Amino acid sequence: MPLNLHTITTKKTMPKIALDATVVKTATCPANKIRLDLYDTAVTGFMLEVRQGGHKTYYLRYRNARGTQKQYRIGDAKTLTFAQAKNVAQRLKTRILLGEDPFAQKISTRSVPTLADFVANYFLPYIKQYKRGWKTNLSMLNNHILPVFGALFLDEITLKAVMTLHTTMRDKGYAAVTCNNTVIMVRYMFNLAKKWGFNGAENNPASGITLFEVNNQRERYLTKSELNQLKDAIYLSDNTQLKYIVILLLFTGCRKRELLDAKWEHFNVDLRVWRIPTSKSGKSRYVPLSDAVLKTLEQIPRFDNCPYVLPNPATQRPFNSIYYSWNTARHRAGLPDVRIHDLRHSFASFLVNAGRSLYEVQNILGHSQLSTTQRYAHLSQKTLVDAANAAADAVDWT
Repeated sequence: MPLNLHTITTKKTMPKIALDATVVKTATCPANKIRLDLYDTAVTGFMLEVRQGGHKTYYLRYRNARGTQKQYRIGDAKTLTFAQAKNVAQRLKTRILLGEDPFAQKISTRSVPTLADFVANYFLPYIKQYKRGWKTNLSMLNNHILPVFGALFLDEITLKAVMTLHTTMRDKGYAAVTCNNTVIMVRYMFNLAKKWGFNGAENNPASGITLFEVNNQRERYLTKSELNQLKDAIYLSDNTQLKYIVILLLFTGCRKRELLDAKWEHFNVDLRVWRIPTSKSGKSRYVPLSDAVLKTLEQIPRFDNCPYVLPNPATQRPFNSIYYSWNTARHRAGLPDVRIHDLRHSFASFLVNAGRSLYEVQNILGHSQLSTTQRYAHLSQKTLVDAANAAADAVDWT
């Protein structure tokens, strides 16, 4: 039988009744109303909404810690039994008494983006503006991270899932550094998401994961005899700019791309400094100019209306690559294993073995972390031994 509305007590136009399964089944909405809200007398705020079309929904109405009235949707009466809905309402009431706000938490959960949405709308626009190597990041995202985590919401990505990706990549044969960089990128994205206030990024799933040991930090330094061999070879190169490129790389310790993109306006000969406007770290840095560098700059030919220091003479634009001429020169010198980046390593070794501190090396090379410079620490051993001998020689112990 339909619910007898005369059994309902009212208070401030809020009908109250001892809700049970029978009431839920038989309740109907009066013809003169859009909906009927029936509040339970046993669980304060627990209610059944009955719509004109017959649809019925369980809710809990409550006030949060600030006294603001909220209404939390528990579920549809077609999918939840009365007992289940009442049980949920009682658990919600307990949470509210402990100071929680279930409605606010539900809204927060709904606002959590998927990783794919976060990457497309926030992360990529950010790194395109601040990171020169963002295309490398994009490749890692598309190849390794988004296929696994892209469809997941931020709070669905777990520590275990990131660890699994890390080890799975290693099992597939990827280099340790590639596996590690994947974890580092996930960690970086979540750090940014938390910093920007995104819901779902409170816990970083890549935090605390132990990275694989990387043993590919190959160190190759040129000896004086090898430098002489290389010098003869580069002067025979068909690339007339190669000799200047190699000399400046060797005596500034700069990165190849920094030099190939350098403009004359970046060099202040009077102050003996080269300002690299955007370094690998994303910030400008300053490189001191030695006498050898100043002499080399004077010898470099200039092209009319060309702002670049070492352009391709044919295009007067920066070289896209100098690999062919460099590869030819190093083989001619009998040094096929020497990479062009080893000129930077060699410059660092000259500094350390000349007794310069790692702090000085760090600043000249533009390392953002001293730990990167620490790889050259062992080179100073001879210098330290010489210093210890000098101290001993200063004392007449005989």
